[in-house]
Amino acid sequence: MKIGIIGAGMVGSTAAYAMVMRGVGNEIVLVDRNTDLAAAQATDLLHATPFSHPTRLHAGNYEDLDGAGLVVLSAGVSQKPGESRLDLLSRNAEIFNAIIPAVLKASPQAIFLVASNPVDVMTQISTRIAARHGVGPERIIGSGTVLDTARFRALLARHLGISPNSVHAHVLGEHGDSEVLHWSQAVAGGLPVDQAAQQLDRPLTPADRTRIDDEVRHAAARIIKGKGATWYGIGAGLARMAQMIQTDEKALVTCSMLTEHIVGVEGVALSLPRLLGARGVVHTLEPTLSPEETAALHRSATILKEAAAGVVV
Repeated sequence: MKIGIIGAGMVGSTAAYAMVMRGVGNEIVLVDRNTDLAAAQATDLLHATPFSHPTRLHAGNYEDLDGAGLVVLSAGVSQKPGESRLDLLSRNAEIFNAIIPAVLKASPQAIFLVASNPVDVMTQISTRIAARHGVGPERIIGSGTVLDTARFRALLARHLGISPNSVHAHVLGEHGDSEVLHWSQAVAGGLPVDQAAQQLDRPLTPADRTRIDDEVRHAAARIIKGKGATWYGIGAGLARMAQMIQTDEKALVTCSMLTEHIVGVEGVALSLPRLLGARGVVHTLEPTLSPEETAALHRSATILKEAAAGVVV
């Protein structure tokens, strides 16, 4: 599968590196308005291929995306001092309003994987833009809470002293402050996580839950404080999602997509467990929620819908 990555900064280039290491894609094209950066990243990545997989890597422009099956959108501008969140969204919406038609002109069948923040709102904006060109929402997928879910599983696994591969737990809603850790259906080793914790002699106390929730919810802020931005976790998550699409895996992943109806809110992009394959999202599962989780997800969905409603594209 040919993969395009729009935006060759840390997230885009790290996603490309993770794809090379995983053997995802037989050709990766980096596109950036800073053509020197794109060329440098592509060359550096090419030099990693003898140690991994023989991926063809090069910088290019939109025309070079001809035949791409997947295009990752990691472009965007940073927030200026004194600029409101809505102003930032409006500027990024203008950028995507130029990018998406240009990509579709070169590769009309491409699936879009949105990584630019705020990812849920940018996914909703991208869906609106792509709809004008006949593209359905199943092909406009945001990375959403794929990374938050990974953090949740990793922290639960560390507490229990087991492999993260044996933990199944999801983060729903916004990739951001209002996200919902889905504790009520978290499973470890086929058991509800509380039962597994008791049997492993590592009980989950209310204090443990609060600590894990805080570490998941504020992980990005702590990383940004230390090094300015996050890129390794999301790069790996994007590569894994690309692999699901390439192999038509139909694996379950928490990702963002325009959702017709959830917990009383209509027409909002947010993360739920979804099956991802060669055609994009092929099915969405509506999780069983506790009353507290239902209220929290409703709040998250409302926040996202109001944010997206304020952006004109």
